Amino acid sequence: MTTKKYGTKKLREEFGPLTFGNALEAYRLTEEITQADFAKLLGISAQSLCDIEKGRRVPTPKRAAKIAKQIEQPENFWIQLAFQDMLRKEELNYTVSVA
Repeated sequence: MTTKKYGTKKLREEFGPLTFGNALEAYRLTEEITQADFAKLLGISAQSLCDIEKGRRVPTPKRAAKIAKQIEQPENFWIQLAFQDMLRKEELNYTVSVA
């Protein structure tokens, strides 16, 4: 058996860019929480959570910060992902860096 080595470039090539939605879904799945239960924890509808996870909706930076607090994760990371998704949605090729 061989194990592939992945850097961020290779991951992006094979799986696409890291987005707020897929990071949130990965967090939820790692914690083994259903979408319905996770939505309740976040104070949003299950449909809204599904839309975020699938990239149909991008949370505002304020909402991203609130979600980060609720799951006890670094706010900067989640805000950066939200901004990056907004730029990507507008087809602007910029990279966001949050201090």
